[in-house]
Amino acid sequence: MLSITGLDYAYGSQILFDDASLKVETGWKVGLIGPNGSGKSTLFRLVTGREHSEVGDISMPNGTRLGYFDQQTGEMSGCDAVEQAVRSAGRVGELRTEMAAAEDALASADGDALERAMTRYSRLQAEFQTLGGYEVEARAKEVLAGLGFSPERMSQDVGELSGGWKMRVTLAGILVQQPELLLLDEPTNHLDLESIVWLEGFIRDYPGTVVMTCHDHEFMNQVVDRIVEIDEGRLRTFPGDYDFYLAQRELEDKQRQAAYERQQGHIEREMKWINTFRAKARKASAAQSRLKRLEKLDKLEPPRSRRQRLVFRIPEPRRSGNDIFVAEELAKAFGEHVVFLDLDLHVRRGERWSVLGVNGAGKTTLLKIMLGELGADDGVCKLGQGLEVGYFAQHTTEQLHPDDSVFDTMASAFPGAGIGNLRSCLACFGFDEGDMDKRTSWLSGGEKARLVLARMLYEPPNFLVLDEPTNHLDVESKQALLDALASYKGTMVFVSHDRHFLEALSTHVLELQEGGGKIWYGGYRDYVESTGHYAPGT
Repeated sequence: MLSITGLDYAYGSQILFDDASLKVETGWKVGLIGPNGSGKSTLFRLVTGREHSEVGDISMPNGTRLGYFDQQTGEMSGCDAVEQAVRSAGRVGELRTEMAAAEDALASADGDALERAMTRYSRLQAEFQTLGGYEVEARAKEVLAGLGFSPERMSQDVGELSGGWKMRVTLAGILVQQPELLLLDEPTNHLDLESIVWLEGFIRDYPGTVVMTCHDHEFMNQVVDRIVEIDEGRLRTFPGDYDFYLAQRELEDKQRQAAYERQQGHIEREMKWINTFRAKARKASAAQSRLKRLEKLDKLEPPRSRRQRLVFRIPEPRRSGNDIFVAEELAKAFGEHVVFLDLDLHVRRGERWSVLGVNGAGKTTLLKIMLGELGADDGVCKLGQGLEVGYFAQHTTEQLHPDDSVFDTMASAFPGAGIGNLRSCLACFGFDEGDMDKRTSWLSGGEKARLVLARMLYEPPNFLVLDEPTNHLDVESKQALLDALASYKGTMVFVSHDRHFLEALSTHVLELQEGGGKIWYGGYRDYVESTGHYAPGT
């Protein structure tokens, strides 16, 4: 289905691909992985022809229909979500437009022109039918519903939708195409859990070939049957899911480290012998021979430094009171839309609450009421005593000053802190010496999120409120944040669509539903076992 041979590609002095080769067979579901900046999105652009390499070959069978989701929405307005998804459905959408024009031509043609118009319309109609065009509107509605669209939102003008909902319309258009090769760049961004689980089933059952990048650990495990890793400019294929890949890489790194240590031990012993006997006449020749053999030895490298795990260290916060947040008969509505009605909640020190619910259930609204950013319409809600609150949401990255450097962002927040301590903190969050002077406007979404988290956790609050903290983080950064929060001594309330993150951290679950809420005291695993909701493979 896809063949890449001898690919070389670089941005300036940065080599992304060096004699890289890959074969993807028909029907494979491939997870493409690699650290930020390794070239994942670039590879997609090369495959789609948006970028070109002078060295190497990228080929697909003639006539292969290709669909590519890259999170670029383009202009949308003047129609509803269903129509926009159909228009975005590649050749099927084009044929619909061409057939409408051909019908107009038929109405006004006669004689030879009528015969030509009928021939053209028949050809368009045959192609349209072959591509499933007569079912395209039904498919668009089905896909949009799976991605969380209510009938009311489907009929809304797409120009009125938020950026996240427009992204879902774009994704729907790609899926409705049903291309033979589907390229997806972070398809789960901007999706809630319900939509992610639906997309998981869609891709798993998809008859075509799929190559995707994704930072969602559990999603990858449920969907892919191959992992392709961008490894120092090469493309390496591993059979199996993401967990199997991690186990194989860990085993490989251990073997590589052991072989490196054995060779270093051998070199050390040989050099000790050579240094002992090289000055002695009877042994000098043998010492020289051994030295030449060492010089010709193919030196092994230790496991790559880039694979060293990031470690976020969160100092212990100041102790708070026992009652963190209490709500009784909480009510909130926006116009006629009732978000909560008689919601009760009691968060105590040291607990980790995950807040779940479908889109519009009020997850972010609850967090904002908790923080005092929104007022409740009725009921009682109050924060406890001695609280220092840290709030992370997607919009907080937009509050970074674009002209400030990474280091200045930290230094301005903590003017009395030592330079070494600030640099050490930033290093724990994946910023090396070369990043310190980068302006925040140059940072990727994931880097901005890491910088905001570093600033928040340098002197950690004792109450963390996190709204989708793992969006835009790569797999390694996400795991490092998870490890850090697992040892955090304060209290957390968080919203996340990452099931791996939810299961590892939550001690309590609040699911918002039908204007109220239901609580599970055994964490996310207890919630899934009790309800079956959002379980992998459902």
